[in-house]
Amino acid sequence: MQLIEVNDKRTAAAFLKVPRIIYKSDKNWISHLDQDIEAVFDKEKNKYFMLGEARRWILKDGKGRLIGRVAAFVHPGFSAIFKQPTGGMGFFECINDQEAAFRLFDACKQWLLEKDMQAMDGPINFGEKDRFWGLLIEGFENQPIYTINYNPPYYQAFFEKYGFKNFYNQNVFYLSASKDLPPLLIKTYERLTTTQGYRFDHLRLENFDKYAEDFKTIYNEAWAHTHKFFKPMSKEAAINIFNNMKDIIDEELVIFAYHHDRPVAFFVSIPELNQIFKFVGGRMNLVGKLKFLYYRWRGKLDQISGLVFGTVPDYRNKGLDAGLIMTLKNYIVQNKKTRYKGSYMSWIGDFNPKMMRIAEHIGGKRVFLLTTYRLLFDPNAEFERHPVLD
Repeated sequence: MQLIEVNDKRTAAAFLKVPRIIYKSDKNWISHLDQDIEAVFDKEKNKYFMLGEARRWILKDGKGRLIGRVAAFVHPGFSAIFKQPTGGMGFFECINDQEAAFRLFDACKQWLLEKDMQAMDGPINFGEKDRFWGLLIEGFENQPIYTINYNPPYYQAFFEKYGFKNFYNQNVFYLSASKDLPPLLIKTYERLTTTQGYRFDHLRLENFDKYAEDFKTIYNEAWAHTHKFFKPMSKEAAINIFNNMKDIIDEELVIFAYHHDRPVAFFVSIPELNQIFKFVGGRMNLVGKLKFLYYRWRGKLDQISGLVFGTVPDYRNKGLDAGLIMTLKNYIVQNKKTRYKGSYMSWIGDFNPKMMRIAEHIGGKRVFLLTTYRLLFDPNAEFERHPVLD
């Protein structure tokens, strides 16, 4: 076997090609977009390169055939928040061969050791947790959703035999639009909006500037204390986020909560894009874009993918999650033209029992279970799972 570092256009193209080899007989697989993967490793596009570093490898067999790939990365904002300095690995793909898999894991471990790391999480993203994060453990029979990892079942044995342990599980729930919400949730929404000075607004692109400012404000307050390397979002960055989503965004699926005009929470959802991307083949070239437009015109987007909740600290545990969910539900039920049949809630960590209870209480059904693994390089070090949130 030959391990090759990705360091030019040829090897970068091979890195993108590996999944098409691994999944060529898997009818359920939907390719991630090449441009989404490339953006992760583009120093001009990925802000994590400002303080972090990444390496990629491809693996070939004795006959020169591609049989695997992997990436490893370090970032002080991630490594410094744990007892052991922790790096990451991800974008792992491999044929069903343990020796090949371990060769890829070894490459990541060795590189991270050289960066003074003492542990490795994986498979994770060199970026935000909303995409390319975790190993699929349950839900192989369901159609993968956009940017959520999909993999063969045999990957689990590779990770666990190498020594990785379950750091936490990520749950993806599905809520059917036809399912009635619990009376308590409805009462909470009514109480918030009629007696406590709250309102819930849908994004309006004609007031784009205002909502970008509100998104920035909520984000910075909600995530300011997550780690010491947190960098506040600028208004320009918020504008860029929405600009990048403009071709796919449905204004009604982005909801803001206000208390006496103060922005205090948001819930961002988008149409579930894999319903169209399964026809695109991972390449958003001219043909891919034409296919996207055609199938969108055909009304193929009838599911919603929830991306992120954000609530400023002073307003947590006040029922705003119920208000945001109720606002989305009202829109789906009242506007039959949308044809939305339901919504995915992803991802919810098992270390967040409050959100788990909410998802189950409103009738959510778990459709995917993913695991984020951790490998401690010192076999004598005490392993601890992710702490449970209050």
